[in-house]
Amino acid sequence: MPVTMPDDRPEAPYLELLVRGAPAEAYERPVLRARADKAPADRLAALERAKLLALRVRGELEGRRRREAELSALYETAHDLAGLRDLDAVLQAIVQRARSLLGTEVAYLTLNDPTAGDTYMRVTDGSVSARFQQLRLGMGEGLGGLVAQTARPYVTESYFHDPRFQHTHTIDAGVRDEGLVAILGVPLLLGSGVIGVLFAADRRARVFEREQTALLGSFAAHAAVAIDTAHLLAETRTALAELEAANEIIRDRSRVIERASEVHDRLTELVLRGGGVHDVADAVAEVLSGSVEFLEVDEAPAAAVDRSRADGHAVRDGEEDWVAAVSAGGELLGALVLRGHPRLDPMDQRTLERAAMVTSLLQLARRSAGEAEQRVRGELLDDLLDTPDREPRLLRERAARLRADLDTPHVVLAAGIEAPDTGTPAAGPGGAHGSGPGAAHGSGPGGISGSRSGGAHGGGSGGAPAEDAEGRRRLWSAASHLAVTRHGLAATRDGGTVLLLPLADRDTADALARRTARQLGTAVHAAVTVGASAPVPAPAARPGEVAAGYAEARRCLAALRVLGRAGEGAAAEDFGFLGLLLAGTREGAPDGTGVQDFVTRTVGAVIDYDERRGTELIRTLDAYFAGGMSPARTKDALHVHVNTVAQRLERVGRLLGPDWQSPARSLEIQLALRLHRLASAVGY
Repeated sequence: MPVTMPDDRPEAPYLELLVRGAPAEAYERPVLRARADKAPADRLAALERAKLLALRVRGELEGRRRREAELSALYETAHDLAGLRDLDAVLQAIVQRARSLLGTEVAYLTLNDPTAGDTYMRVTDGSVSARFQQLRLGMGEGLGGLVAQTARPYVTESYFHDPRFQHTHTIDAGVRDEGLVAILGVPLLLGSGVIGVLFAADRRARVFEREQTALLGSFAAHAAVAIDTAHLLAETRTALAELEAANEIIRDRSRVIERASEVHDRLTELVLRGGGVHDVADAVAEVLSGSVEFLEVDEAPAAAVDRSRADGHAVRDGEEDWVAAVSAGGELLGALVLRGHPRLDPMDQRTLERAAMVTSLLQLARRSAGEAEQRVRGELLDDLLDTPDREPRLLRERAARLRADLDTPHVVLAAGIEAPDTGTPAAGPGGAHGSGPGAAHGSGPGGISGSRSGGAHGGGSGGAPAEDAEGRRRLWSAASHLAVTRHGLAATRDGGTVLLLPLADRDTADALARRTARQLGTAVHAAVTVGASAPVPAPAARPGEVAAGYAEARRCLAALRVLGRAGEGAAAEDFGFLGLLLAGTREGAPDGTGVQDFVTRTVGAVIDYDERRGTELIRTLDAYFAGGMSPARTKDALHVHVNTVAQRLERVGRLLGPDWQSPARSLEIQLALRLHRLASAVGY
């Protein structure tokens, strides 16, 4: 049913296009129509924004449909294997699905012939050349020979101009007759050996993405399993024929095969109804009459897992345990461990291995869903920070799909990971260093850059530390997990991470900041500093306060580092009188001008003198008060002669007046010096 909305809403025509599933070029028509009608500039700008948002939604929907199609095809292939009857039909279905999902013009599968010592074309889809369909290749020849030799995927954008593999007249003639240009080949692995190659090819130059290579590899794994299963069934039939007189053996073998088929059906049913890895473990445990457990990579027995990956089968670990590696596309995802089985029937061993393969599919599906949810959470938080005039109703709807309630009080938190041992930030928001004025200026709220790619480093003497990409990645992963468990939002920003977390009853912003710093630090095994804003009562109703809260959180983060409290969490309320400075321009908070007036009134003459003459009177005052107003300790701290200290202090006296060292005046001067130093760091 079409969506009807008022004609003056710029998003109305694009919602209609989204509902109809219109092609991308159709999204230009509303703008062109408005221009033809000489619509005002603001109307055209609104249509352009709505068009970009609609195209973004369309791209996300197409990506999800593509992922659903891929998973559906893999599940269908798993179902085919569970009820394997005709090897040719299963291999043909695998090749057809691979061609369809990768969008290629041709897909084909070759198998090695150990007897003849060559490789032959087994299945093709989309081929039009009889010569190509009847190719037999010598071992080690062509792109397929390179894949078989290295047991690794290979891709060529232009077959005839690629010198990495051996060209022969026979192969080149067949490929030329078919008209192929771009070819991707992945190995069919059985154990540690290659039994064939699965190909996807186009008749034009093309770049195959990494995800497409992994997808074709998954189909190749299914094809290898189908071939292996067919061989096992053939061997079983041969054994039954040879042992026809041994009725007991026949009955036992039949029961094993029936049980394996039952396991396959049960595993397929689990996949189709959205079961998890632990459901698979429970099902296999029930069938094999043992204890089956899924272990993460860091928990699994490393030596046994390595042997299982190398051999391609479940292996014995100790006296009574069996281990099957769970992997996909060369990446280890964990292991299935069967306990309490000193001996394991080969079919039961194969059942454990198939369960490991199904588990890998479930893990990949769960990862894809988790990554998609993380992106959606980050996009919603980015919109709150970058576009404060968003429609509250749309924000609430998007948040509800993520199980977040943006009508309750939330706190904005800026988190940055600290470099090991040094306590300096590896990279993160509010990473302001240096003592010069304007050490943390930018274009974002509160004088700190709102760019997602930049930090907040300035031109003081400290300098910016080297970035730690791995540390940022671990921090982002931990923050995303925390946001999911707390029904909040998380995004990467300014080289660090920003979170929007709900504030529980009787909780405070500073307590939440300290708790978050501990949780993230434990997760990433490094010190994490967290600055928090004052509570934002209802982000959906007042999205503009989220950006202001982010600026305040970054100032708190910078203040923690300036005050030597890296690795802690705090909000402005935790800093006492310094909170007046950190609160910034939030509603109901001072705008910082009173603090600046105090600094100017108290030590402004000295600051101006330093700026005009290039002297270091402010630095000398800092060292003088830090050394207990002792000229001797001051000259040691500054590494200058005591006469130099005396001359500078004399100049300070002429600028500030003769009573500047009296208790009352010295207290004001020390406070002004600290505020001046902190204001420079947090961006005032």
